[in-house]
Amino acid sequence: MEQMVEYVIGEALILVPVLLIIGKIIKEAQYVPNKYIPSILLCIALLCSGFLIGWHIEAFIQGVLVTGVAVFSHQIYKQSTK
Repeated sequence: MEQMVEYVIGEALILVPVLLIIGKIIKEAQYVPNKYIPSILLCIALLCSGFLIGWHIEAFIQGVLVTGVAVFSHQIYKQSTK
């Protein structure tokens, strides 16, 4: 996990808790099947990172990375509480 976070720039780290909260809201709403939640979070992260960082390739990479960190950290929490 630490290795993954070292590639995320500081401006994009704020998106990790935002994505976790949005993912929780989507999951509890039960309008969307769980298998689509990571894809939705990726789209949201790409848009948000584009607005935060600017519309270039680094924003795309940061969007993918913060989505990975958010989904991965959720899975670690979920697996450790079983």
